[in-house]
Formats: sequence, C-alpha cells, structure tokens
Amino acid sequence: MGLSFDDYRSRDATGLGELVASRQVSPTELIEAAIARYEAVNPVLNAVVSTRFEAALAEAERASTGPFSGVPFLIKDLTSEVGEPVTFGSVFFRDFVGVFTPEVVHRFRRAGLVSLGRTNAPELGLLPVTEPVLHGPTRNPWSVEHSPGGSSGGAGAAVAAGIVPMAHASDGGGSIRIPGSACGLFGMKPSRGRVPLAPAGASDYLSTSFCLSRSVRDSAILLDAIAGAESGGRFTPAPPRSPYRRHAEVDPPPLRIAYMTNDFEGNRIHPQCVGAVERTAAMLEELGHHVEEAPPRVDGAAVRLAFLDWWKAMPHAAFLEVLAVVEQRTMGRALRRILGDLRAMRTVGKVVTRGSGMDAFEPFTWELVERGLDLTAGELLVATTVLQDATYRLAEFLVAHDVLLTATLGEPTKRIGELDQRVPFDEFERQLSRYVPYTPMANFTGFPAMTVPLHRNPEGLPIGSHFMGRYGDEATLFQLAGQVERAYPWFDNFPAVATTSP
Repeated sequence: MGLSFDDYRSRDATGLGELVASRQVSPTELIEAAIARYEAVNPVLNAVVSTRFEAALAEAERASTGPFSGVPFLIKDLTSEVGEPVTFGSVFFRDFVGVFTPEVVHRFRRAGLVSLGRTNAPELGLLPVTEPVLHGPTRNPWSVEHSPGGSSGGAGAAVAAGIVPMAHASDGGGSIRIPGSACGLFGMKPSRGRVPLAPAGASDYLSTSFCLSRSVRDSAILLDAIAGAESGGRFTPAPPRSPYRRHAEVDPPPLRIAYMTNDFEGNRIHPQCVGAVERTAAMLEELGHHVEEAPPRVDGAAVRLAFLDWWKAMPHAAFLEVLAVVEQRTMGRALRRILGDLRAMRTVGKVVTRGSGMDAFEPFTWELVERGLDLTAGELLVATTVLQDATYRLAEFLVAHDVLLTATLGEPTKRIGELDQRVPFDEFERQLSRYVPYTPMANFTGFPAMTVPLHRNPEGLPIGSHFMGRYGDEATLFQLAGQVERAYPWFDNFPAVATTSP
C-alpha cells in the first residue's frame, strides 16, 4: 500500500528511521515516498538537479542499520561520489564524473542514509543564492518568486518542500545557515574539524560539511554519527562529554547571551531582521537566560576586506580540488595545466561549452579568478592575520558570554534575480555583505554556529535567528536549540507547497 504523504511528512529523519527499525515500513517504501514527492514538486522548485532512483531503491534494502536506516537523503552538487555526475554548479564542469568519495559521504551511508541524487548549488558554492546558469534557479517553497538562499539552496528547498527530511549541506561563509533561514529550517555549522572534509585542501579553513534538517534532534544524532577526525585532518576539536542527542534533550543552565542588531561595521540591518532578533532575545529571557545587547569589539571593515581576499583565492583553490576528485570525459588531465593562465582558460572554456550558448564561468566567479591571480602571498598573509586577530577577540568575548545572538541574514530573503552579477564588482560585494553580514564570522574563526527558524516576516517568509558559540562547544548550542524548539515549536510549520499530497 505504501507510505502516505502525511505519514512521511509528519516525521523527521529520526522518526522515519524508527519506523524502519520497528518494521512498520520498509526502506523501499521510504524511498518511493521521497520519489513521489520529488515528482510532485521538483518541476516547480528545481531543488534536485540529478537523480539516482534505481540505485537508491537497490541500496535501500541493504542500508546500514544506523539511526537513519533507509532514510532518503540528498547530496549537494559540490561533493563528488565515485561514478556519479558532479558539476559544481558550473558550465565548465558540466561533463565531470566523480572518481573519489569523501569520508563524510561514507559516514552518511554508515548512518543508514540513502542518496536519491544531487541538489542544486551556485557555481563553486560562491554565492548566497542558488541561481547557476547551468541548472537554473532553485525556488523557495515558501514563495517561488524568492530564493531559498545558498549555497545549499537546493538542499534547503528539498527539505522544506518535504522531498527528504534532511539533506547534505556545506558551509564556507554561511551556506548551511543562509538556506536554513530562508527556508525555515534548523541549520548547524559545526566547529572547524568536527566533520572530516578531505581532500578539501585550503578550503577546510573556512568550510565544513553537515546537513539541513527540520528538527534539532536529527542534526544532533547525525553529528553523533559522522563526527570525528580522519587521518590527515588538520583540525581536531575535543569530543563532547556525552552524545549530542542527549544535549539536545536537556535544557541548558541559564546562559549569558549577548545580542547585536547592527552588523560588525556598525551599520543597522533591515528592520524586519532587527525585530526578529529582539523577539528572540525576549523569548530567551522568558526561558530564564540573561540577555543583553553587547556587540563584540572587532574591526568589521577590516574583517570584511580580509575575508574578501580569502574569497578571491577560493575559485583557484576550488579548481584544484575539483580536479583531484573527478575525471573529465573529453579533456582529462590537460585542464590542470591551464589553471592560472587566463587566456588558456578562456580558450578551453569555449571548447568545453561549444554548442551550449553559455559562458564557461559566471561573471562573479571569473572576476574572483582575475582578482585572485593578482593577490600576493603577502596580502593573503595580512588578511589571515586580520582574521586571526578577530578570532582572538571573539574568543575573549565568548569568555564573558556563552552565546552571541544575531539575525542570520541582514535583509529579508532575496527575490530570484535580485542579486545581479553584472553590476560592478565592488557594488556587488557590498550587496553581498549587507545581505550576509554575520555568518562568515563563524567560518574564519572556526566556531560553531546555528540558525533557528523562529520568525516570519509580513510576507510569510521565514527569518532565522543566528547563534554562535565557543570553538568545540556544539553541545551548548544543541542544548539551547532543543530548549527553544520545545518552547516555541516549528516542526509543523509548512510552506503551502509542502501541505499538498503528491
């Protein structure tokens, strides 16, 4: 008879795993329910850009007996898997196939998760919206005129729309938390090194892999399953004293929570986002926490420019990482030799994209490539020093305070096409920094941070509340998130697209 959509939607990933464990449903029934949901909503949302349904059905019956045995899952199209197509959201890489499966994906599988396919992402994950030229824009289930955020926008839309209860996401500047805010989901960015990221190269300084989920416990249980160092990993935070699931089930003691409604440069954020922060602060006071407006003392302008210097270097580093984990059907290893040679990259790009009518790279990506090649080692070292100074200052701030509360975004969720890469680079960068003023702080510091879906604006679009904690202390964040979820539940808040059966 199969699993009804209402039964599928009414449970989180943990609940679906429990149905399988108790033999009330089979893993195949879960996969079939997810496929039906995909067929119903993906033509509108464009959250999933490639599928592997036959493989998923075959894998479901022999899925690991982990906590999510047989539960449908999706992998972001910035992460390779052996034998699977992977485009990195780029026309240039549209014909690539993975030859490497990273450790984190193996751990997802050992937790019992079964991948149905790959979710949409902006080119190389560089933007906070998901509108790649290659695959087209992903639309927000709460309003198809709006973006689900980025770079894990496909993952956010897929979870919010009920295709899967939880999906892989990654975060190098806010890419878990931005879609979490835009799509009304819980999104945790773990501490640097908590989740293995090999063979990430330089990007593991900023980026980490994890998930987007509808419940706190799903994220806590998944982190219990996949956390831990791997051979060659550069960063290893101390393990928690007890499983994260237990922390999510227990209220924290009264916490010292600081909040801010200006960005780190002292600029006021959008009134809707200010209101959300102030309402969250009042909620936390009702729960017994000590809450005060107290921004950390960091040089926000210097930090923004230093982070931008790192971002300029990211495309070139990303190209090298891509070529380490894929094969190319037509050009092979020759691509390695042209990196850094703009003329050769343009020439090869024309060959790769012949007949497509599309440029090999999008304007923002190419501008970063050009500016990154002009960046000197000395300039990058200075930028790193600025970011490290801010890290020390924030660490000192989090001695006097347990948690820093901000809005997740500085402005309401963007409409599709509102961020236009064709404007001058400096103007575009300022638009990005106004939209995403807070989340990068957790990336270059390596501190854990989460977005919690507590509010909506007058248009009905979600607005996330952002919490940052001390390095290695996801436990306190999970305690706080679990407490807030119990006091102000959000699990049954669905966008209209997620209330209609396939």
